[in-house]
Amino acid sequence: MLIARRMGPGWYDGSMRLGFEHGYLGLPPRFHARVDPAPVARPHLVAFNRSLAGELGLDADALEAKAAAIFSGNELPEDASPLAMAYAGHQFGHFVPQLGDGRALLLGEIRARDGVLRDVQLKGSGLTPFSRGGDGRAVLGPMLREYLISEAMHALGIPTTRSLAVVATGERVFRQGAMPGAVLTRVAASHVRVGTFQYFAARGDQEAVRDLLEYVITRHHPEVRSSDVPPALALLRAVASRQAALIAEWMRVGFIHGVMNTDNMAISGETIDYGPCAFMDSYDPATVFSSIDLRGRYAYGNQPAIAQWNLARLAETLLPLINPDTDTAASIATQVLEEFTQQFDAHFAGWMRRKTGLASSEEGDPELIGSLLAAMQGARVDFTLLFRRLVHAVEDPAKAARVRELFSEPAPIDTWLEEWQRRLARDPQSIEERSAGMRRANPAFIPRNHQVEIALTAAQERDDLEPFRTLHAVLQRPYDDQPEAQAYSEPPERPDENYRTFCGT
Repeated sequence: MLIARRMGPGWYDGSMRLGFEHGYLGLPPRFHARVDPAPVARPHLVAFNRSLAGELGLDADALEAKAAAIFSGNELPEDASPLAMAYAGHQFGHFVPQLGDGRALLLGEIRARDGVLRDVQLKGSGLTPFSRGGDGRAVLGPMLREYLISEAMHALGIPTTRSLAVVATGERVFRQGAMPGAVLTRVAASHVRVGTFQYFAARGDQEAVRDLLEYVITRHHPEVRSSDVPPALALLRAVASRQAALIAEWMRVGFIHGVMNTDNMAISGETIDYGPCAFMDSYDPATVFSSIDLRGRYAYGNQPAIAQWNLARLAETLLPLINPDTDTAASIATQVLEEFTQQFDAHFAGWMRRKTGLASSEEGDPELIGSLLAAMQGARVDFTLLFRRLVHAVEDPAKAARVRELFSEPAPIDTWLEEWQRRLARDPQSIEERSAGMRRANPAFIPRNHQVEIALTAAQERDDLEPFRTLHAVLQRPYDDQPEAQAYSEPPERPDENYRTFCGT
């Protein structure tokens, strides 16, 4: 064995230790199940995130040399204590009292260079007591998808879990036929979900809810201890605030999570679980890609309301800790949920002003932005391309013609562009300031669905990782022009309205 006792950032001796801490393991046994990962036949490293390894304070060279063995689960670090976490959740509005990590194992927590504690989890590492008849395994394509999109989200500046490695197992996994298996190593601020609180509340286990509340406050929100309201209420407010900001970030880049069940809402405020997610091409609030979202519950435009619904489920678990009188507690929690709507609206309006080049706020701005979105929806205009071309129109008024090109009928956009120019004239920014702000709000590159599928198909069916690596490299610089990668900024030649994504389980 080669690696990894971490005696200080980046320092190793010959034993295999990564410097894990085990705060979650310190919670009572009913919070988790101790499980070792199932060995795999022929592990080989497919993707390794050297940058993230460095951020975690690990020696990327040493770790990469043993990554296939470690991150397949075949050779665990000596200080790992793998466990599967228990949680419940509402799935498409229906409560399931026990879900849990059916194919994932938390190895431990690492304190990164910035001092923040982060979970390190194997996903696809075999059966656990929560597998519910599944095989505990994962398929290469969906694991590469999570790696690609989670790292793209990070580059976009959106709070997200990260991906440290993907290891192919050398085994076949049966989904829609036999497919190559893989294990993803996921790094997260934590894996505590709304559904974790629901698991214990549904069992009437108030002691466990209190323990979990204390753990989450210590891990994520120590500042609430100094609040003048009960800790449970202060935590609910903090979680709601982070979710309001997060969902607004999703919306400003056209991201659709696809499966916003309560077990997929992280208390930390990070985007978690990238199964059937996708990015919108043509603007339409009703856009749905997930093959299992038959009624559009998790459509692009529904995401704020679903986040509020999920927060209401969290609030229900905390009511006894907010106030002993149920009616009083419910009234207080309802106020927090109403504040969420106001916070989201403010965040989203702020992003839309930045996307259209406005630093100031005027009464008519919502109507100006609303009329643009309505024109885009009517003409099925590409969301990302439109806003990036507005950047170019600010920098060179002659390039407004490229905005008009996106509309089959120019009259609505011509009227809007005239109104927009009048509004910009009243906004106190230089052209340089406006351009810089718009470029930071409007990516040139997102994980275009057709490009993602090209990369994953090549990797999974032909063992060709070059398209994946090329796309990944482009997505690490989403706000740069990258003329050499222009094809990756364009929508598909023929819009595929029947495109569907799958959860991969």
